[in-house]
Amino acid sequence: MKPKLSVCMITYNHEKYIAQAIESVVMQRTSFDYELIIGEDFSRDKTREIVIRYQKKYPNKIRVILNKKNLGMMVNFIQTLKKCESTYIALLEGDDYCTSPNKLQKQIDFLDMNPDYSISSHNIYVIKEGSKNRPIEWLGKNHRATSSIEDILRDGSGGATCSLVFRRNVIMPLPKWFHSLPSGDWPLQILGTSKGKMYYFSEVMGA
Repeated sequence: MKPKLSVCMITYNHEKYIAQAIESVVMQRTSFDYELIIGEDFSRDKTREIVIRYQKKYPNKIRVILNKKNLGMMVNFIQTLKKCESTYIALLEGDDYCTSPNKLQKQIDFLDMNPDYSISSHNIYVIKEGSKNRPIEWLGKNHRATSSIEDILRDGSGGATCSLVFRRNVIMPLPKWFHSLPSGDWPLQILGTSKGKMYYFSEVMGA
């Protein structure tokens, strides 16, 4: 039986950050089964070694795609995304992490109870390595709770990549034009909101 949620994580040269990213997923408290699928894009540092170690530690939770050469961000992302076959897909890159152990439960609960919404996102902290300044929030506590496709097209992204949870059937299969894009998070929001609304939690649940 497939898990209810797949977390799609791409990583390349994230030696400093990947352990925290993975730990923040496996610490999630949920009433449903979920999996973490990691696309490791032939890193030159110790990222691959760390990813393999975690896969062995959590063999029933983590699946790893070990690219035999560097494919680049978008090819790796698309390849990893296609391996996510659950009802819902969450995005979390290898230099991001969840700050709340209830993040996935809250987002899935909302989507389960609101079938007219196709995506959920949330407030996050942006942390600059080495900076002593307080992390900034993006998009902040006052961002609108509900976005339509018109809002996303007019204003841009309605949530950081690491905050996005989609209904799989609103974004998959990917259209052919998606493969030629330089990045995928905003286009996925456009695809998703073409079939439903997007909800934003003002609570910070990632970084």
